[in-house]
Amino acid sequence: MKTPRWLSRLGSSALIGGQALAAVAKGRINLNELIDNLMEAGPSSFLVILITGLASGTVFNIQVAAELTKQGAASTVGGILAVGLSREIAPLLTATLITGKVATAYAASLGTMKVTEQIDAITMLRTDPVEFLVVPRVLALLVMSPVQCLLFFAVGLFSGQFSSTLLYRIPPNVFWNSVRSWMEPSDVIGMLIKATAFGLIISIISCGWGLTTRGGPKEVGTSTTGAVVMILVVTAITDVVLTQLLFG
Repeated sequence: MKTPRWLSRLGSSALIGGQALAAVAKGRINLNELIDNLMEAGPSSFLVILITGLASGTVFNIQVAAELTKQGAASTVGGILAVGLSREIAPLLTATLITGKVATAYAASLGTMKVTEQIDAITMLRTDPVEFLVVPRVLALLVMSPVQCLLFFAVGLFSGQFSSTLLYRIPPNVFWNSVRSWMEPSDVIGMLIKATAFGLIISIISCGWGLTTRGGPKEVGTSTTGAVVMILVVTAITDVVLTQLLFG
């Protein structure tokens, strides 16, 4: 029975990811490429994270604060928002945004290089394409995913406090006291662990799908779409596992 194409590509991506992590452990890092990829994975994506974080904190509060205020539990709004953002909303939405912004660029650029035989040219120059192309991308997302998740969390929390005060007359000190009483340091640690794991998944699968693209230029778009779908599926499964391990 023939192995499904997506499964063989997933296995190839895992091998590529293992090679990349081994190269990182040995210190084989192209600093120029790393800086370029850090800029692409970080500052160029901050605006999207900022806008979505603002919207998420406000919308969450509109849905939750209204009901809690009716029930006389307005003092719990801040805590519920903080726990919801840190444990689930911030890492998962950040991963989704990074997938749409960064992973598509990775898969498309590497896929284009593959079908135009630029990868073969790099190999002929006795340069390891994994070290030259994949390692900087993996490191960039390992660094920037937690940073962007923290930004999303902070923006979402402050927008939630502002909307709570503006719309439901919840005093800021009541909101922040609720945050302090509900949140624990383990919530932030768990959030960062999730964000880092998601960043690793996004970088490995997007690079793996790009490097295993076959055919002509038309296949680049198909490969990019396939990478996004696989990232979302694997991220969702990983999220369930990590939620149970960290907060179950």
